[in-house]
Amino acid sequence: MNENRPRHDGLEGRIADLIVEPLEAQGYELVRVAVIGTENPTVQIMADRADEAAFTLDDCTAVSRLLSAILDVEDPISSAWTLEVSSAGIDRPLTRTKDFNRYAGFDAKIELAFPGPGGRKRFTGALLGADAEEVRLRAETGETVVLKRADIRKAKLVLTDALIAFSTRDVVAN
Repeated sequence: MNENRPRHDGLEGRIADLIVEPLEAQGYELVRVAVIGTENPTVQIMADRADEAAFTLDDCTAVSRLLSAILDVEDPISSAWTLEVSSAGIDRPLTRTKDFNRYAGFDAKIELAFPGPGGRKRFTGALLGADAEEVRLRAETGETVVLKRADIRKAKLVLTDALIAFSTRDVVAN
């Protein structure tokens, strides 16, 4: 398991396994796969550029064409489905170790699948970093909370002025 790839299970895991290497070969990184709906599901793919430059509409188009071709051949969903490709956005989901570390110091919301420290499932606070097994967060109470990565149901950045400034610094500079 590569700790700088997102973790997925089930159908989303099978789709991730099909697309992650071709994406990386084209200079992109997989952020998240989500399959929404059952009758005519939507396959949502979030990607980043490996060089950390802004993910543009041209990138979205290139990734969509690449993944459409792969998924049409591999056919991981037997019924009709729709593909959506997007950037992760400013208030992005945190799915990889590198995400938790790159955005250390910024606020995040983390929801666990099972009750964690203090019997809680939801935590908000400043990211302190992560490794393959754990995420560290300075909770709103000031305490440092250590959460098991395997127990995280979802995690995302909280949109703040500081995050907007950080995320748009390269765009403003050019």
